[in-house]
Amino acid sequence: MMNKKGHFGMVLATTAILLSACGNEDNHYYSIATASTGGTYYPIGVGMGNLWTEELIDQGIRATGQSSAGSVENIDLLRKEEAQFGILQGLIADQAYRGTGIYEGSAYEDLRTVTMLWSNVEHFVLMNSKIESGTISDVEGTSFSIGPQASGTEQSTRALINGIGLSVDDVSPDYLGYDDTISSMRDGRLDGGSLPAGVPVTAITDMYASGVRATVLDVTDEQLDSINALYPVFFRYEIDAGTYPRQEEPIYTIAQSNVLGVDKQQDADQIYLLTKILFENLETMYEVHNSAREMTLETALVGVSVPLHLGAYHYFVEQGIDIPDELVPPEAEEGEQG
Repeated sequence: MMNKKGHFGMVLATTAILLSACGNEDNHYYSIATASTGGTYYPIGVGMGNLWTEELIDQGIRATGQSSAGSVENIDLLRKEEAQFGILQGLIADQAYRGTGIYEGSAYEDLRTVTMLWSNVEHFVLMNSKIESGTISDVEGTSFSIGPQASGTEQSTRALINGIGLSVDDVSPDYLGYDDTISSMRDGRLDGGSLPAGVPVTAITDMYASGVRATVLDVTDEQLDSINALYPVFFRYEIDAGTYPRQEEPIYTIAQSNVLGVDKQQDADQIYLLTKILFENLETMYEVHNSAREMTLETALVGVSVPLHLGAYHYFVEQGIDIPDELVPPEAEEGEQG
């Protein structure tokens, strides 16, 4: 069986051959690395690619979303220039840029961001029989899925567990995808799991609707502060009552931003144009997935901690957006000095 990375490379190679056959050197092809086809990354990446292609094909621009293993692989694809864009968890983008966490000693200093896309909302679910405080500290001593190995889910779950003073050694970890996590809980083989995603998460809707006696845990303000002391990319997020079947009370959790990443070497004029088209056609993106409704000019920089690409920076300045100093690309400052 071909792995996802091999499939990704084959698709890119096939597309490159087709574009070359057209004999048009003015074509610009952009691949957007997403995640597995069952999550939120993939439909939003595909929708973005379709939008850019439909609006800019007369200028020789073609873009498409491609499935991948998620944020961690997407960083690798950007580094190797096998993808031009990558949808990334804010935590993974931050660690890659700064050379911390799993990227210690291998900082990706050329990483830049285009915009926040939507909130990656933390859902720590746990069987009711294991709940004591109703907060994420209840995972201690349980059998708990922390996400597929080497996935962004695994890294963010480890960050949250570490951030509240625990470690993965304090749980009996499993490494399951979202649907398998809920199935294992239903069958009595697992106490809980971490399922960060845009709201609503299909697997959690299924959990509530099918009568699994489990709950999404809250995160206290003290826990949020403790987590951000180590990983300063999270913010408060309230899941409204009724978001999930039989969910009668709000869920007070936290989230990080999913961001659109790009290498600084990408042409500034092209990135400016793509950013402009994206924000001038948000209604089209809203039709792609409910999570995309969080995309607005006002929220474009929420949870973003990696400097903007020069092209996106110029667009946001043009729109009157106040750019925090830490998000101003070094290339802009060099240009002003020159």
